[in-house]
Amino acid sequence: MHRFANPARFLRIARPATPLTFWTGLAIVATGLAWGVFLAPGDYLQGESVRMLYVHVPTAWLSLSAYLGLGIAGFSVLVWKHPLAEVVLAALAPIGAAFAAVCLITGSIWGRPTWGTWWVWDGRLTSMLVLLFLYLGVIALMRAYDEPSQGARMGSVLALLGLVNLPIIKFSVEWWNTLHQPASITLSGSSIDSAMLWPLLTSAVGFALLMASAVLMRMRALIAERKVAARTARMAMAAA
Repeated sequence: MHRFANPARFLRIARPATPLTFWTGLAIVATGLAWGVFLAPGDYLQGESVRMLYVHVPTAWLSLSAYLGLGIAGFSVLVWKHPLAEVVLAALAPIGAAFAAVCLITGSIWGRPTWGTWWVWDGRLTSMLVLLFLYLGVIALMRAYDEPSQGARMGSVLALLGLVNLPIIKFSVEWWNTLHQPASITLSGSSIDSAMLWPLLTSAVGFALLMASAVLMRMRALIAERKVAARTARMAMAAA
């Protein structure tokens, strides 16, 4: 694992992987959404509004997964002080925040015809909103310090503390009486009809690849910025 933390080795993998994940993800997302929107049946209770699930559910899954990755990166920053882990932290936080925001927006649009309201302060929605604020908090902490490593350490602390919110999101519909429906897909199986399940899973795979591509692009940009900053600092010292 440690040998992959070398920025030069990472870049050799990331350069070809970035366009591969982007174009593959884009094609799979287009397939999944077209399948779900035009070919999959509507729900017998929710009607056509259920088609929002092909965006809402994948972005919910991925925003949770990205925050778990944020916690792992934060742990690596605090324990092993890997520079590449700092880059992962800085790259993943805004992308995870974007996915969490899309999840909340699409959930609100879905909830309006289903529940008769755009928003309700139930356990699942509130804990997802907290997740978005945690992402924004990590971003703010990392940008609050002139020294990137110090900002990464402070952001890592919040990322680790915020991990406690993940099981709250997961089990909120079981712990409290909420409007949000329980999980339809679990380790023991799925209650979703296969005509809707397969386009959903297809869409989720596509969005996962697009997220991976975005993270790789952002990491490559951050590494380039750090190289330029380090070179500028060396030139300034030499000139002095």
